[in-house]
Amino acid sequence: GSSHLPQQLKFTTSDSCDRIKDEFQLLQAQYHSLKLECDKLASEKSEMQRHYVMYYEMSYGLNIEMHKQAEIVKRLNGICAQVLPYLSQEHQQQVLGAIERAKQVTAPELNSIIRQQLQAHQLSQLQALALPLTPLPVGLQPPSLPAVSAGTGLLSLSALGSQAHLSKEDKNGHDGDAHQDDDGEKSD
Repeated sequence: GSSHLPQQLKFTTSDSCDRIKDEFQLLQAQYHSLKLECDKLASEKSEMQRHYVMYYEMSYGLNIEMHKQAEIVKRLNGICAQVLPYLSQEHQQQVLGAIERAKQVTAPELNSIIRQQLQAHQLSQLQALALPLTPLPVGLQPPSLPAVSAGTGLLSLSALGSQAHLSKEDKNGHDGDAHQDDDGEKSD
């Protein structure tokens, strides 16, 4: 009977080893799948952070643009108020009427203006791409720009506005760093 005991012990030991090995492999597989999931979540997190930063920069840019436009409106209003007294009486009435009309911008109007500006902006970008072919020093506007913008069927007023807007953006595009341009404006 004593020779039978070690045999029994050997079996249970190898059984235990096999069981431990199986459990270990199972745990390893679980660990592997959890690690994959964790990596996926980490990459999703960094992607979300990238989006967040992008949206933050966009909203910051829009905020600055809004303040800039408000400042432009304020200055133009000031200019209108200064010039108005020098006009003849009937001309004053016309101008006041035009100013009042200009203040009443509806959402659909705004949408169509934005769409037109986008088209004109794409046009100016195409021209900017073609710029190196024309022997113009950097910073000068190609003389064809106003004619082309007016030719896109914009209302004459919004065409004037978008031209001023475009030439500004175009200039920024050539300067390379638009943000410093903005800062420089604020100081004067």
